[in-house]
Amino acid sequence: MRLKTWIFTAIVILSNAFGNLFLDKGVHGGGIALPFGLELNLIWLVPGIGLLILWMLTRMALLGWADLTYVLPVTALGYVLSTVLAAVFLGEHIGPRRWAGTVLIVLGTALVSATQPHSTEPEA
Repeated sequence: MRLKTWIFTAIVILSNAFGNLFLDKGVHGGGIALPFGLELNLIWLVPGIGLLILWMLTRMALLGWADLTYVLPVTALGYVLSTVLAAVFLGEHIGPRRWAGTVLIVLGTALVSATQPHSTEPEA
């Protein structure tokens, strides 16, 4: 597999997980009061939005040279990392069923990542 595919896959996974973590901290961390009881903490919110923009751009690039049926399952590791980050940094309780679902995602990702990222030849 090409090195750039691995690098962009890692960027997609990490920027998604950490972007969501920062976004959650930004909307629950207190700070600027808005209507409906929402308080935003821009120290966390701005980097979270930036990471999610990076996630979208790198995901679009990755989809440009790898099959959708490869990209979606492999980048699902972002959900696994998000679960771990939520448990560690946000103190969220993750029950046995959620951990079981997380393990199933890891197993499915391992199966898909063992395949080639391209199943079709690029157009000439």
